[in-house]
Amino acid sequence: MEDEPHQVTLKLEGSLAGTWVIELEDSWRAVSPTLAGRPLCVHLTEVEHVDNAGKYLLALLRCSGAQLIADGIVMTELVRTIAEDWPPDPKQARFGGRVIRKNPKTLR
Repeated sequence: MEDEPHQVTLKLEGSLAGTWVIELEDSWRAVSPTLAGRPLCVHLTEVEHVDNAGKYLLALLRCSGAQLIADGIVMTELVRTIAEDWPPDPKQARFGGRVIRKNPKTLR
């Protein structure tokens, strides 16, 4: 973890799977109260594999405002997919490959 005046960064390496997902969640919960308005950045540049639980946690992190930073084809595609499938605005949803806004009045 890098705790800087302008942001907090969590750097991940290797595999985000199994117990490492729990470790990341614990780290996120521990650092969240100390953010004081600073952004949280999660570096995935050294990550080689992410299981389904890891993908879900990354999506939750992103929805809570964390910035996911990736490098390489696989991790960049994962971050793009999370951004597309998990819009930060809960009134958005994926439909037919594109993001649309739901109108609450038409959802009855």
